[in-house]
Amino acid sequence: MSNRKYSEEFKKSAVKLVTELGYSYNEAADQLGCSSWSIRQWTKKYGKIKDVPPEFEHIPAADEMKKIREENARLRMENEILKKAAAYFAKESL
Repeated sequence: MSNRKYSEEFKKSAVKLVTELGYSYNEAADQLGCSSWSIRQWTKKYGKIKDVPPEFEHIPAADEMKKIREENARLRMENEILKKAAAYFAKESL
């Protein structure tokens, strides 16, 4: 990885992947194309990791719907972050 400068918004979005959506540092780094070390540093600066609750074998319908809504929100956020990252790298390559 190179010594790139990332915007504050990009860094905070990366931290959200880890703290709010339960991504590991490596998963978030793979998605965003930066180092997991950088995301660790940004997490120390911008927020703390929240514990992710364990998966349960039996999920009632209401809980399942809640999980589906959370996954939908996570996917929408990922999509938005990836669009911003693509625009950032496209602008940088010009």
